[in-house]
Amino acid sequence: MRALLKGHIVVAWCSLWIPGPAWCLQTEGTQIPEGTVVHRDLDYVGDGHPRHMLDLYVPPGVETPPLIIWIHGGAWLAGDKANPRPLPYLNKGYAVASINYRLSRHAVFPAQIVDCKTAVRWLRANAARFGYDAERFAVWGESAGGHLAALLGTTGDTSVFEPLDGFEVTSRVQAVVDFFGPTDLLQMDDRRLPDGMVHNAPDSPESKLVGGPLQENREKAESANPVRYVSPEDPPFLIVHGDSDPLVPHHQSELLAAALEAAGVPVTFYTVKGAGHGGFRDPTVAALVEEFLARYLGTPAVTR
Repeated sequence: MRALLKGHIVVAWCSLWIPGPAWCLQTEGTQIPEGTVVHRDLDYVGDGHPRHMLDLYVPPGVETPPLIIWIHGGAWLAGDKANPRPLPYLNKGYAVASINYRLSRHAVFPAQIVDCKTAVRWLRANAARFGYDAERFAVWGESAGGHLAALLGTTGDTSVFEPLDGFEVTSRVQAVVDFFGPTDLLQMDDRRLPDGMVHNAPDSPESKLVGGPLQENREKAESANPVRYVSPEDPPFLIVHGDSDPLVPHHQSELLAAALEAAGVPVTFYTVKGAGHGGFRDPTVAALVEEFLARYLGTPAVTR
């Protein structure tokens, strides 16, 4: 029984989205608008590493659209840039970028956030080349991707994790959408559900991320916490989390929302009642995302 439970948890962490009939973004088979320009496997580092590639989708009929940057989940162990959740927003006039980053089997933290920052800087430096607005970037991620999205948001006003990539541009983003991302690795077991994942285990995703058991690598784990870097200069956040999440405790989002509010950062925190690790059936979630992106990136003027 224990082995089955462990296997179930690993699958859930890797899929990170349990399809629901109401609003969940089903990107397999999503109709991309005719005329969308799709650039695949753009090397944002220049080293040819498959985890240093991104895909870019630029919709037709919109002059310099805002850009939504998708960061996939997968417990920092798995996942890929294919089929990004924000693809349906192409129909609303947003450009979409979906990035790969090094997983924990390739390199331990901070490699993952350094890659994300490098990708953001590359996207900003190449905005005129591809035709989107360099000053209107939102980052959106779920679970492990939510963690990295939150880190992008809270460290944009600092030099921490900034790569030496030659781009004289900032990795700051204008808005963050964080779906059930970890925010304080050292507190994850404090509020886990009775049948939830044990994060302090030496083989947990978080321990693999930092290169050893969490509680034996507290300084490294602390450096990976988005809550550590919250400041009044951070961009607006939308945080969504189910209150029955067995993998990332709901308390993780409570911690981040409270820190952002205390710093005076605009934050919308929505709890999906009865929901687990994604699979949200609550239509309010879709409305909140659309409203948030329109408020902080502007509503694209689609002419097609």
